[in-house]
Amino acid sequence: MSTVVRAYQFALDPTSRQQAMLSSHCGAQRFAFNWGLARVKAVLDQRAAERSYGLDEDQLTPAVSWSAYSLRKAFNAVKHGVAPWWGENSKEAYASGLANLADALGNWHQSRTGRRAGRRVGFPRFQSKRHRSSCRFSTGSFGLAKQDRRHVRLPRIGLVRTHESTRKLARHVERGTARIRSATVSFQRGRWFVSFSVEVAKREPAPAALGGIVGVDLGVKNLAVLSTGETIANPKHLEAAQRELRRLQRQAARRCGPDRRTRQKPSIRWCQTQARINRLHTAVANARRDGLHKLSTRLVAEFDTVVIEDLHVAGMVRNRRLARHIADVGMAELRRQLDYKISWSGRHFVVADRWYPSSKTCSHCGAVKAKLRLSDRVFTCESCGHTADRDLNAARTLAGLASSHSWWATENEPAGNPPKTSHAGSGYRHGKTPTQPAGANAASQGDGSGTRSHGP
Repeated sequence: MSTVVRAYQFALDPTSRQQAMLSSHCGAQRFAFNWGLARVKAVLDQRAAERSYGLDEDQLTPAVSWSAYSLRKAFNAVKHGVAPWWGENSKEAYASGLANLADALGNWHQSRTGRRAGRRVGFPRFQSKRHRSSCRFSTGSFGLAKQDRRHVRLPRIGLVRTHESTRKLARHVERGTARIRSATVSFQRGRWFVSFSVEVAKREPAPAALGGIVGVDLGVKNLAVLSTGETIANPKHLEAAQRELRRLQRQAARRCGPDRRTRQKPSIRWCQTQARINRLHTAVANARRDGLHKLSTRLVAEFDTVVIEDLHVAGMVRNRRLARHIADVGMAELRRQLDYKISWSGRHFVVADRWYPSSKTCSHCGAVKAKLRLSDRVFTCESCGHTADRDLNAARTLAGLASSHSWWATENEPAGNPPKTSHAGSGYRHGKTPTQPAGANAASQGDGSGTRSHGP
């Protein structure tokens, strides 16, 4: 039986002592990341300066390896001097920071040499205390508590209470259909979370309730219009919170905030207002994510094939009049959810080309209009006289695109959710050997634990 990698996230309710230990572990990861980055950057800068003097390559300062294994080995050799307090935290805190640095440097090197597709990746930057705090544990005693389903176990920290029950994951573990690979703790919006990366046995997907093909046209006025004629209303969570958000932001503007130039520290009331703003943003984001999860799960459960457009959201938000409304929809998040849920369920996911004129094409005869203004909300075909709502016509056109096998469409059928690259080696965690599919994926991607050396 094949497996897929899923993440189970739980909100933590730590004590004051446990909060301090969690912060210490996240700080240790940040320290290891910055230490390794300073070491690599110093050598790269030195080699670049020596090249400017006209020295040959064999006369330059020897290059250092930035693989996770080499960085850990170098850190262990000097940790008593650079971090005499290293014993206060788990070794995984330092290992995860160096592993993140190895990934960042590898992505930068591949992007610079043209071996990485997509947007160009810049050189890693030093992390400050304002950076998102997180720490990953891949070895040691971590997982779910055995005595109840309201606690999780973390290395060196012990049992930490959760805000919600862990029964959904616990049932998988008790049946032997799941194996916890790693645990990542993070501090987001004033609350601690733990996310477990779990290998779950892939079950046979249930047949679609309705079957067939559905076209989904995303918009601002309506969240989505389906080719079946159904309209999904846009809840506009951010718009509903604007009144309270404006009030809190005005309140924060009247209070004493931080100033880097004068090194002025923020007042307690300013911090309290910022915490209320963060909680409001968190509530809006959670409500939006919950609605998108319900919609994507429903589409996957009811239909065999889902067709959407490849929207250029980054370009759409450049319109200052619609930017906030477009961002509030969460178009990219819906596509991301559909992508992995459809791959788990064995359905078909078709993505129309970005330049496909879905709104200008008649869903009845296939004729394409030369011009269609954004203000034209009713589509009228000049060839056959067909009239329909603009968004409904676009959704039906997308549905017809999947059945026509046009070159405008790309069928996206990923082979599942591959596990994240391991820096500890296959079969290292818990002394268990991963199943064949997961091992095959990890082998194909590489674990990043080699001793390769990269020069500038």
